[in-house]
Parts: sequence; structure tokens; C-alpha cells
Amino acid sequence: MDFKNELMFGAAYYNEYMPYERIETDLRLMKEAGMNTIRIAESTWSTEEVQDGVFNFKAVTDVLDCAQKLNMNVIVGTPTYAVPAWLVKKYPDIMVTNRNGQVKYGPRQSMDILHPVFLRYAERIIRKLTEAVMPYSCVVGFQLDNETKHYDNYGKYAQQKFLEYLKTKYGTTENFNKAFTLAYWSNSIHSWDDMPDISNSINWNLHCEYEKFLRSCAADYLKWQAKIISEYKREDQFITHNFDFGWCGYSFGEQPGINHTEASTAVNIAGCDIYHPSQDQLTGAEIAFGGDKIRSLKSNNYLVLETEAQGFKEWTPFPKQLRLQAFSHLASGANGLMYWNWHSIHNSLETYWKGVLGHDLKPGIIYNYAKQIGTEFRKYGSKLLNLKKTNEVAIVTDNDSLTAAKFFPMDSGSDKLTYNHALRWMYDTLYEMNVECDVVNIDSLDTQKYKMIITPALYCINDKNAEKLRIFVKNGGILFSSFRSFYADEKASVYSEAHPYKLTDVFGMEYSMITQTGNATLLEQPLEIYAELLETDTAQVLASFEHKYWAQYAAVTKNRFGNGFAYYFAAKSPKKVLAHFYKDALKEAKIAVPAESFPIILRSGRNKENKMIHYIFNYSSEKHLIKNPFGGCTNILTGCKFQSNDSIELDDWDFMILESD
Repeated sequence: MDFKNELMFGAAYYNEYMPYERIETDLRLMKEAGMNTIRIAESTWSTEEVQDGVFNFKAVTDVLDCAQKLNMNVIVGTPTYAVPAWLVKKYPDIMVTNRNGQVKYGPRQSMDILHPVFLRYAERIIRKLTEAVMPYSCVVGFQLDNETKHYDNYGKYAQQKFLEYLKTKYGTTENFNKAFTLAYWSNSIHSWDDMPDISNSINWNLHCEYEKFLRSCAADYLKWQAKIISEYKREDQFITHNFDFGWCGYSFGEQPGINHTEASTAVNIAGCDIYHPSQDQLTGAEIAFGGDKIRSLKSNNYLVLETEAQGFKEWTPFPKQLRLQAFSHLASGANGLMYWNWHSIHNSLETYWKGVLGHDLKPGIIYNYAKQIGTEFRKYGSKLLNLKKTNEVAIVTDNDSLTAAKFFPMDSGSDKLTYNHALRWMYDTLYEMNVECDVVNIDSLDTQKYKMIITPALYCINDKNAEKLRIFVKNGGILFSSFRSFYADEKASVYSEAHPYKLTDVFGMEYSMITQTGNATLLEQPLEIYAELLETDTAQVLASFEHKYWAQYAAVTKNRFGNGFAYYFAAKSPKKVLAHFYKDALKEAKIAVPAESFPIILRSGRNKENKMIHYIFNYSSEKHLIKNPFGGCTNILTGCKFQSNDSIELDDWDFMILESD
């Protein structure tokens, strides 16, 4: 298989977990299901190095021998995210110390990635494993570690490195004290030698700075692994990583433990893990958000390295849903997907996180669903590979603002309104309106690519990025910002100037008072927890709070600045209220809003043959009849032709792929 010219489809495979020998049986079943790729090795350091310096890669090479024989591709993962017991027994302090103390051995992702002993052993296993797999042409790429984060590392090596970081950044203790107002509660220091353990510091801004530092450490850790792999890999082999997202029982929003943009420089193909609700809760929003974010990292196609086949009992797909999910990933620009995992495990923590095969290890209903997907991937993949998107809207993300919202919450710690809630509220509303977007980190945002920029809860802003947004609006762009924006610097220290910082004239208003929403409404709809009371200057008031006392304050404003407009939305509302004001902004941006909306989802892009490909998804249990919105086109799956406004019928949880004529 040529992974560059064929959709990737497969699963994670762990020969080490199997109750009996069946490698060839499994790989032949995969081949019969149209699968062409497996991921191996990233979870089994203790099998690969059974004791200090005693290596055994037979479990890996046995799989590679069979994959080579059957012409299947293999992605080999470095096994560094789960350390063996013998290593911890020999060096107990390699376990990470977080704010609650040192973690005990057992769970994965529990080691100190800055500990020099851990790094020495990690480098050795990476080199030994890579040497063992290099003779195999079936190895097409390497996955660095697994869902890497900083693991809340407050250990001595992290804090020592942080102290050096502070010395470099601030120079003197006087500058450091001033930057964080450490005179508060007598926290200032006057010698770097007096720097205390910060794990119990009451200065949340210092914690924000520390977590920013830790995110860079996690990114550097992946870059370090990539450098080692690069010494061995062939020119035709890729390096990837399975970036994951925030988690609320499934993939949800920005990842707090690493900066994806910073870390993506370690890889040449971005990858991700996307898990999402299913059954009646399946909306496709998580698939779309994760894809839009990972695609935007390198402005290129990406791989879904993990997603669910069955997973939890509440994720067991209805008929047709697994197929719908698979093609939804492609519609965001994925060049393939892989399930976690191939087989259901018979014991331990993830026993009931079920795979393509059930516990009986026989082909069943889920396998047959996957087989249909594999057949269609092979048949139509050449038209669906390398889908490129040119979106006119960007939603901006920011790790600093996410961290600030953790330490300075909008909802007094109840966790009902977090940064990621604000982010997904603004993204999901756009998604349900069928307006596609890129999801871009504020520091890498190229404003010239977009007509409209949306900033959810962009609490932290520096002068450079504020000026970037100012110029964007002045030159004719449409800026749409939410509550909790433009209030503090990158370490979450509040600016002493008027808010929104450096942009009061752009928005034509100021705000200094915040309040709980209580029984206030907007367009007769309830609001969530937190609101800012906007005092207008030149801004047009699109809506005011409906409240006995807060009615004198604006809730939604619009201001002309230069050739563009800036909108500000001061509280979190139901999505239909946000959509009402989005429509005005999109009209000003001259961006068309399709007539169809959720549960009908439209996704488009241009394939490698430069043809426009349009996906139409029905995310519901009911049939839907719509008018063809794409002009003359042909259904790739059936050959049926459609003209503008022809009727298109979609069954429950079904989809259509149209190629423009």
C-alpha cells in the first residue's frame, strides 16, 4: 500500500494483550475488512524491556513479519508514556510529583518527563526499538509517545528548570516581584535562592506562567523524541503524534496540558485521537471540531490515529453510525482513521472499552460495519484523499486563556462555564449553521486568510495580537468576540487600562462591571452564570439585557471601525440566540449561510483532482428531504446526477458525497 495515495484505515493492535497466538488470523481479518494499517508498540515498554537492559522485541517483530507478508502498513509508537515497574522500583523518584504529592506507580502518563534518569532510559528504549524495526519496509511511520501532556509536573526538576526560565525572562527578583505583584501576602523574594516551592502558591498568575512553561516542556519532549527518530528513519517514513483534546467523558475543546501549535513542529503529519458521544447524542461536532483544529496546525491533511469502534456501552453505534462517523472524518480533511482498538481486552482498566472485535474475538456486527467502510474507502478513496479547504472564518484558541479560566473561573468553581464551554458554544453554533471554519491558535493566526474571526473567551491578549486584530477590522474584517475577552496579559495579570484592552475604540464600548446573570434574559432566552455589563460609546446596541436593573447595559454590540465591524457578545446564551447575531456578522462579511442547518450538515473541499467534493450528512434518526445546494453534481457512491434545487432524500444517519460537474 502507498499511504500517500490511498486512504489509511486500520486499528491499534496489541499482540501482547491477546489470550492466545493469532497474529495472522487477525491481520487477515483486517485485510478482508479493507484495513491496510496497524499501530503497534506504544503501550508495551515492560514487554520490550523486561529488565534493565534486557530487551525482547519478539512481540513487535512477530507482528511486523506478518504485516510484511500480508503487505500491511505499520505505524510504530515509541513506548515512553507507560514506564515498567522495574524502572520505578530502581528509581522511585521518576514518578511525577503534582500539586497533591508524588503519584504512585500504576496508571500510565505518571512519570516526570524532565527527570534525567527517565530521559536516559526513554532514549535507550526508543533507539533499541527503532533499530529493531528499521529492517521492515512495512513500517511507514513513527508515532511519538502517546497523547503527551505535562502531567501537572511540580517536581524538583521542573521547578529548577522553571527558576532558570524566570531568571532569563525577568533578570532580577525586583522585576519578577513586580510582574506578579508578589508583595501580596508577603510572597516577594529578594534572592533567587529564596524561590519557594510553588505548588502551594496562592499567586494564580504564577501558576498560569508555570503551566505555560510546562506546556513548552511537553512540546520540547516531543521534539526531543523526533530528533532521535530522525537519526534512523528512512526518507519515506513520517513522524506523527496523536494529539488529544480536553476531556469531559469524550473529546471536548482545547487541550490544557500541551500547546498543539508549539508541539506540532515535532511532526510532519499531524495526528489526533477523537472520541465522541454516539447513539442519540451523535452530532458530529466533536469530529468536526477536532478535525478543523488538527488540520489547521499545519494547514494540511491529518490522520485520526484513534477513534471509537464501540468503546463504552453508550458509544455502541446504531446501524449506519460507524459509517457516518468514518466519512465525517474525511469531510474535515482526514486522510484516514484507525480504531482503538482492534480487539476487546479481556481484563484490566479498559476491559469494557470495546474494539472492532468483541471479547469472543470473532467477526461480528461491528466488524461488518467496518468492512463496509473499508470496501468504500478502497473503491472511492482516490476521489476523497487529500481534501483541501479554503475557509473564510477562523475561530481562535488560546492556551493561556484556558489556563486563566481554570484559576480565575467564571462560575466560582462549579465547572459549568469553562473556557472550553465558551469555545465549543461558539464553534458548535457555527457548525450547526453549516458555516465551515479553521480553528487556529491566536499566535499563529494569519488574519489575511479570513473574512471573519471569532474569539471565544480570549481573556489573555498581548499588544501584538491586539494590534493584529485591530488592523484586521480596520482593513475590512469582521471580528466577533465573546464575554471574558481582552482583559489580561499572557500570565493572566489584569490590565490597568480600560477593557477590552487596546480595543475599546474598535468595539466602541467599555466594560468594567461583571455580574452573575440571575434571571436576566436575552431575546427572552436565559443566560448562563456570567455576564459583562457593556457601556457603549460609538457602538450600536444590538440587544440589551432583559432585567429590572441591568437593562440599561448592552449585551450585544456592533461597531464600525475603519472598513470593518467588531461585534461583542457579553454573556453565554442558547445557541439559537448566538446564531441570530452570527447571521448579521456573516452578512457583513459577505459569507453565505446555507439554508440547511443541523441535523443536516454540509462539509466541502477540493480533492487532489481539483474537483469540489461536497458531503451531506444526516445526523438524526429521521429521514430528511432537502434541495440540492451545490448545483450540477454527481453522487460519487451511486453515480446519480443532481441539478440545482433537485430534491435529495437522506435516510436516518445517512450521507451523500457529491462531486461538482
